[in-house]
Amino acid sequence: MSEDDRLRWEQRYQSLPPLRADETGLPASFRPFADLMPCSGTALELACGRGTAAVWLAQHGLTVHAYDVSCAAVEAARALAASAGCLQRCHITVADLDDGLPPGDAVDVLLCNMFRAPARYEAMVDRVARGGLLAVSVLSEVDAAPGRYRAPAGELTRAFADLDVIAAGEGDGQAWLLGRR
Repeated sequence: MSEDDRLRWEQRYQSLPPLRADETGLPASFRPFADLMPCSGTALELACGRGTAAVWLAQHGLTVHAYDVSCAAVEAARALAASAGCLQRCHITVADLDDGLPPGDAVDVLLCNMFRAPARYEAMVDRVARGGLLAVSVLSEVDAAPGRYRAPAGELTRAFADLDVIAAGEGDGQAWLLGRR
């Protein structure tokens, strides 16, 4: 990631108020499928931000490895995990995902919310264990103006066509997909 982008994210997260322990949850696109999330195993969250989804996954029994480029976001995510009583199951680390996925074993759930990295799509699929879930959402050009970080129509369904797609959608400037490997 460019230094300007990294600093922009750092400043954004530094300006936000702390979260409360009850402010956890899956991203909106995946909330209707919360019952499909396993209650044990491991999860990997890419671009975790302040950790609301990572903490939710940990509260539901998963051991979570979460990464974000912003030190302020990672500090906020760790504080949220501590206040929610699940810090021991949340391993939250600073990492520039443009450099590749952090090393590790296959996971039962891989969540990537609002981080578009087409060069990492194949590695994301490879990181999900057989029978595991991949949940990815990105900004989209569908019903929005094209932009540097926006996916063209159909990008996710093409990129993840080898998965058993449980649900997917595009519209209002967002695309998302939930699939099983």
